[in-house]
Amino acid sequence: MGKYLLKRVLFSLFSIVAVVAIVMVLIYSVMNRDLVFAKDTVFQRQASNGRITYQYQKWEEYGYIDYVPYTEWLIELAESGEIDEETRAAAASFGRTPDNDSDTVKELAARFVETYEAKGYTVVRKDAVMNGRKLANGGAQIFFAWGNQPLLDRLVGYFSRLIDVDSIHYAQGDVGERGITFTAFDPVYGGEKFSPAIIGNGTKHKYLLYFDSQFPFLHQNIATINLGQSYTVNKGTDVFLSMTRSQGSYVLSETTFPSGLVEQSADDLHTAIYNQGSRESTDFLAARYADDYTSVDTARRSPSKIGFSFIIGIISTICSYLLGVPLGIMMARKKDKLMDKLGTAYIIFIIAVPSLAYIFMFRAIGGQLGLPMNFDMESDNNLMYVLPIISLALPSVANLMKWLRRYMIDQMNSDYVKFARSGGLTEGEIFTKHILKNAAIPIFHGIPGSILFAMTGAIITERIYSVPGAGGLLTEAINKYDNGVIVGVTLFYAVLSVVAIILGDVVMATVDPRISFSTKDR
Repeated sequence: MGKYLLKRVLFSLFSIVAVVAIVMVLIYSVMNRDLVFAKDTVFQRQASNGRITYQYQKWEEYGYIDYVPYTEWLIELAESGEIDEETRAAAASFGRTPDNDSDTVKELAARFVETYEAKGYTVVRKDAVMNGRKLANGGAQIFFAWGNQPLLDRLVGYFSRLIDVDSIHYAQGDVGERGITFTAFDPVYGGEKFSPAIIGNGTKHKYLLYFDSQFPFLHQNIATINLGQSYTVNKGTDVFLSMTRSQGSYVLSETTFPSGLVEQSADDLHTAIYNQGSRESTDFLAARYADDYTSVDTARRSPSKIGFSFIIGIISTICSYLLGVPLGIMMARKKDKLMDKLGTAYIIFIIAVPSLAYIFMFRAIGGQLGLPMNFDMESDNNLMYVLPIISLALPSVANLMKWLRRYMIDQMNSDYVKFARSGGLTEGEIFTKHILKNAAIPIFHGIPGSILFAMTGAIITERIYSVPGAGGLLTEAINKYDNGVIVGVTLFYAVLSVVAIILGDVVMATVDPRISFSTKDR
């Protein structure tokens, strides 16, 4: 079994990389990159050379290209010691046209062109656009190089940044003695409550390991996942953080800050990240913090996007198995009778009617019964979960009924069943000990996938009921051309898929001892 799982994992890793590579090719090579400006009002206000500069800057920000302005290249030369600061300042003032360049500019400009054309980049220089004797709006001269990132470099760069392991050498500047300490009394709780924590100094995160009242209660920041940065959906925020960060209104509690100040605050000190020079920037931070670990997240009253999706998804999954399995068994045992016909009619209804139609139908019926028709993060009314759960569960119930009925009827016609019947076993014993046991094996295979994919949410259901879940994240990212979110969510879905398949195989082997992953002859 171990050898099989190793092969499965290796193949899964290859599949994940392949999926991400295909998505990157589609985004960065096939799709028209000009579409990112379709709803960009800032771009629409730009003119002349200013529009070109803005365009290439945004393309770099969205990950399409590597953009190198001539002036930034000069700064790199000065920092490396290849030119002095005086030469850099003189060369930075390139002329409105090449004919106006000084000798210093001509020399370094030629070097800039030679350097980047040798790398396969395209060098762009646009003369100043004049309006009479004055520069036109956005008409300043521009000089830069740009190049597409090779797919292999893009892939390697993405996966190399996927997991970030914290280190005491992260923080820049003088932070005192760098190191990691263990405390049994967490300072966040005033040092009076027994709550073990591991605290770093010089690390990115102040708290590397800690306990709190939020599930799963034990948290770590030693290794963090970076799925990529969002450009528009949650600008500047990592995709994984966007999916896992709590939502809603702030939750105030009595907070003891590192300076000793105690006040009602929503700041979650366990999320503190190093921000160099931040205490010196404002009196507000200086009054609360003893060091530059001042960048904190806030405690909010509602679950994250994945949290909402998982709550609704896992309850609907449980309900679908509690209803679908017994009903499927009854249909098989009462084949061609009233129960079977009613179940078949329900299955046909679910298959024939578009999901959008019956979800709206359930929503209308629920509204007539007084159930909340829209989700409200700030509400404590748990009835708002009912309609989304029903809308997700009922199609799954039909699917389980259909396949379990089919598997059981197939087993009923098997030779071993006829042999068991001739051996004197009752119909009840045959169903429970033989038919149901064998027919349920394929159903068990889908359980891990149903649980894991509860985290991905349901696009249509969440949109109709205004659920702030993860289901609409991918479609929102596609509509807004947020490439970072598209790639990150794709990777997340791919990982869940391969894990679900592997766990499904393990469950099948556990339930049915006849299934073995070993290749040895038995």
